Amino acid sequence: MALNGIETEELLDRVVAGDDRARERLLERHRARLRRMVAVHLHRRVLGRVDPSDVVQEALAEADHRLDDYARTRPIPLYPWLRQFARDRVGQLHRHHLRRKRSVARERDPEEAAADRSAAVLADHLAHSGTSPSAHLIRAEDRDRVRAALLRLAPGDREVLVYRYLEQMTTAEVAAVLGIAEAAVKTRQRRALERLRGLLEGDSGEDRP
Repeated sequence: MALNGIETEELLDRVVAGDDRARERLLERHRARLRRMVAVHLHRRVLGRVDPSDVVQEALAEADHRLDDYARTRPIPLYPWLRQFARDRVGQLHRHHLRRKRSVARERDPEEAAADRSAAVLADHLAHSGTSPSAHLIRAEDRDRVRAALLRLAPGDREVLVYRYLEQMTTAEVAAVLGIAEAAVKTRQRRALERLRGLLEGDSGEDRP
């Protein structure tokens, strides 16, 4: 769950004032969220070689070097800012471990494989969620069918569902990551759920606004 916004602002004020304990608290309290994000987005082959906790540690170390500037300017919410470092590191690992060595005929693009993994994890999460607004859509559905439907969604639709339900970002955080207004995030989320419902009910999902 995201930190309380007021508490985050207070801690950032203390970072600006040179409080090292506030600095440590800000970084450490997002570690679990970042680890969950990294584990979801890493290709399964890279997961066999790299510990997501190490990826997060490297990302937080880089963020620590830049935290003073961030604390003074605060251009976006803290979690999306921290997430950038972890997401960049995931991309670097994919390029290092996969792109140079893969056979185009035998290995899917890392982003495609990551999308497949995130869809599988999201399907499992939604199927077991009692609080998600979409829970009633899929409670009785087979997880493989849900996963297949998620993969048939447009990437942007699937992305917003991963952000909201799997990474558990707030609307404001998703807006910062995507660079759009919060109202647009809510619209995308609603439409993505409608399209998912249509796919699960046998609709082709091709007639999209």
